[in-house]
Amino acid sequence: MRLILEQQMRWLMKVKHVFLPFSSHSAIAMPEVKSVFREVLPKQGQLSMEDVPTMVLCKPKLLPLKSVTLEKLEKMQMEAQEAIKQQEVVLKERVQ
Repeated sequence: MRLILEQQMRWLMKVKHVFLPFSSHSAIAMPEVKSVFREVLPKQGQLSMEDVPTMVLCKPKLLPLKSVTLEKLEKMQMEAQEAIKQQEVVLKERVQ
């Protein structure tokens, strides 16, 4: 553990001297720094990877203001009201 910390400290000291503050008057190309650590993949056992959910934007779906069923019910109600009005008119004519 101590060896790893010493390697990290040496690496940080090297990096500290490599990166210069950015000046607006000069374009300084940052040199590539090789990583001290190498990637190790296990040959046995489980390999896990963290998957962070992100938002996915899609086209908005246009929904009808009234559903088909509601329109059918309204139509049936209007027809029933018209039928009642016609019956009332017929009854008024018979009474007179």
